[in-house]
Amino acid sequence: MSQYFKIGKFAASHGLDGTLVLVHSLGKKSTLKELETVFLQENKDSFMPYFIETTSVKNDTEVYIKLEGIDNKEIARKLTPKEVWITAPDFEKFAAKSAPISMLGYDLIDGNNNLGEIIEVLEQSHQILCTINYNGNEALIPVHENNLIKMDQKNKKVYVEVPEGLLEIYG
Repeated sequence: MSQYFKIGKFAASHGLDGTLVLVHSLGKKSTLKELETVFLQENKDSFMPYFIETTSVKNDTEVYIKLEGIDNKEIARKLTPKEVWITAPDFEKFAAKSAPISMLGYDLIDGNNNLGEIIEVLEQSHQILCTINYNGNEALIPVHENNLIKMDQKNKKVYVEVPEGLLEIYG
């Protein structure tokens, strides 16, 4: 099974022809040129492919995107505000290395303990929350300047000092 990364969501339709506005967190302005497919999650482990006809930049975090078969604003509106996913190889190609979202797939390390793989990155104004599977539960671990020890991009590891008592909440 392919691995998918959530890059944003369809925020709105644009115009009458079914064009959508994709709000993304890729960390850089991009037309997503050469991206052929985006995926929408149907249920937990099922993703539906949508093929891209055209794209154009709106601004640093938004792209106009026209999908095959979506040819009017009524159909396009049914896809908002759905989350948009891309495959791991496409993610590697389009995500800025310095963007917080680039931590997806990295291992989160506290001291000598590998807490798990980062499966979601939530950006907030004062910190980043990384979601991991910890003891069978989704755990939110904050990452900010006070607890980030180092990032090892070569080995895909993020070293943090988890606040005392936080992991006990998650079992």
